[in-house]
Amino acid sequence: MLGELPFEADDAATPRSHRRRRRGRSGFTLLLVVVLLGALGAGGWFGFQQVSDMLSGEDFDGTGNGVEVTVEVPEGATLSTIATELYEAGVVASTKAFISAAEEHPEATGIQPGVYLLQEEMSGEAAVLALLDRSNRNVNGVTIPEGVESWAVYEILSSASGIPVEEFEAAAEDPEALGVPAFWFERSDGKDVTKSIEGFLFPSTYEFPPNATAQEMLSIMVGQFLSVAEKLDFVSRVESERGISPYEAMLVASLAQAEAGVADDLGKVARVAYNRLYQDFFCDGELMNCLQFDVTTNYGLMVAGGDKKESKNLTRDELNDADNLWSTHVYSGLPPTAINNPGELALEGAMAPPEGDWFFFVAVDKEGNSKFAETEEEHRQNIAEAEANGVL
Repeated sequence: MLGELPFEADDAATPRSHRRRRRGRSGFTLLLVVVLLGALGAGGWFGFQQVSDMLSGEDFDGTGNGVEVTVEVPEGATLSTIATELYEAGVVASTKAFISAAEEHPEATGIQPGVYLLQEEMSGEAAVLALLDRSNRNVNGVTIPEGVESWAVYEILSSASGIPVEEFEAAAEDPEALGVPAFWFERSDGKDVTKSIEGFLFPSTYEFPPNATAQEMLSIMVGQFLSVAEKLDFVSRVESERGISPYEAMLVASLAQAEAGVADDLGKVARVAYNRLYQDFFCDGELMNCLQFDVTTNYGLMVAGGDKKESKNLTRDELNDADNLWSTHVYSGLPPTAINNPGELALEGAMAPPEGDWFFFVAVDKEGNSKFAETEEEHRQNIAEAEANGVL
């Protein structure tokens, strides 16, 4: 909302007037002033005066008065949006001054989102050039890797911002307050819904606004998740092509993110999960109803305060511990929540996995490439290859 500005009786009472180049107001504008002043009274005049100044076309001279200000250019901002941000920060004398200058620089349409260090009272031309100069961009990027758990995200954000981890934990208790739409917590598999932020903290590099709170940072990450999901058309495609809820597909994406050693295998791992979930899965001659993904057991161990383990170090008791609600060796179907925060390729792989009748996979080299098998016999051969390569 535009705040009120003091009434400016004349140029002598206006601190910035000596820096502006007046371009005059038309008789039509003066007529509007008279009509609006009579209709709105003194209170309406203040708001009208600010809007009039913003659109007037007035401009400052030079590159600023030496007073530094920070201005955020939001993701997807138009030139008009940027012009308004600059005007409200006192950088330009009017939005028209900036837009007119931007029209002389076609590259201005490529101004990058971020926080910029500028000055008050810059000409429109100077403001455009400053935003095109990357050295004025305050780059304090925080990178969240793909596949990290929520508590690891809090540690990264805390280290970068100085905000205690506890504040992120508290903010994460209500995912819907952070912007996760309620429909994302619907399940079609009959299981109880566990509302968790896990899976919605999208991995990317972020430039958070100065003094952003824990809740604001997490909300920005949720917003990025929703933007990527919209770009992929994730919700409608999962519902129509997979026949499950978007939440369940996101859980599968987190499984694939944890299990796949290389990006090319993300969709194939998702396909294995779907095959085990929705087809008859036989292992050792028995019909299985469980995913049997070790990574889910690991997540449950960490939820309980334990450490993540390599699959070969997980004991049979740990895999079959009924107290671990994330154990897909014990419990059929998908786990209660995602087990990490998957990236775009993992989401895409869970949304549109390649066709295949695979039920098994194993990493066969130290680069993380996996081999996929339809039968136990093929799988045993792949395991032998992995052992020969020193992977298992």
